[in-house]
Amino acid sequence: MFEHILVPVDGSSTSSKAIEKAAALAKAFKSEVIVVSVIDTYAFTGVGTEFAYGQAEYLSAATAEANLAINAARKFLEADGTVVRASVVEGQAVYKSILESAESAGADLIVMGSHGRRGLEKLVLGSVAAQVLSHTHLPVMIVRE
Repeated sequence: MFEHILVPVDGSSTSSKAIEKAAALAKAFKSEVIVVSVIDTYAFTGVGTEFAYGQAEYLSAATAEANLAINAARKFLEADGTVVRASVVEGQAVYKSILESAESAGADLIVMGSHGRRGLEKLVLGSVAAQVLSHTHLPVMIVRE
């Protein structure tokens, strides 16, 4: 039923739960899992000459964190015999990068965690899961904490 399952990861507990659900689905359907971690290239803002140094430092730290999340997901999935493809993606909008990754990988399901933000926190930080849901034609499984 599902041949290619895309799982965006960020190292959070909800991301780990999404990996667990994707692993169960992959085992049941003998699916390949595509793990992607998106680095928001505009998350860091600065002014002047200090900006370039800060941006490079941010991207380096974000890439290292993304690789940790991907490696943990890969280790968990491959321990169960699941075929895994993984990549770190840079993008201006996290949800767009997830959708572009799903399209380029030929994904037929997205399994992702949701942090369940509410109120002011949701207004300020937004909801990547909600944006993915509202902009894709693919089935999406949202895993909550």
